[in-house]
Amino acid sequence: MRIGELAARAGTTTRTLRYYESRGLLPARRSGNGYRSYDEDDLKLLRQIRTLQDFGFDLEETRPFVECLRAGHPEGDSCPASLAVYRRKLDELDALIGELRAVRAKIGLRLALAEGEPPLCELGGQEL
Repeated sequence: MRIGELAARAGTTTRTLRYYESRGLLPARRSGNGYRSYDEDDLKLLRQIRTLQDFGFDLEETRPFVECLRAGHPEGDSCPASLAVYRRKLDELDALIGELRAVRAKIGLRLALAEGEPPLCELGGQEL
């Protein structure tokens, strides 16, 4: 299939596909007439990239998943490098959740104090 059809089937733009190609994530094959040529495996790569980006992964974090698929694995997350990216992402998310909980506790305390109510919890000596 040509680049326009692949972009439409993947729900993206031809510009995005050319960018992925420049980053080495999408193979650049050319047919005899010089047009880019793609197949169903390329569509699978794109769907993997798009899914991971929807989850908040940046483009470089998708690389191990793409390489896993290119190596012939049925799923992009069946390789050790992909699993390592999942672990790092979960660690990042856990840290962000912890930060958000701390901010929420501070705001809840400030609200309680502003409304003249006794605070429901303490912040363990943290400054307001």
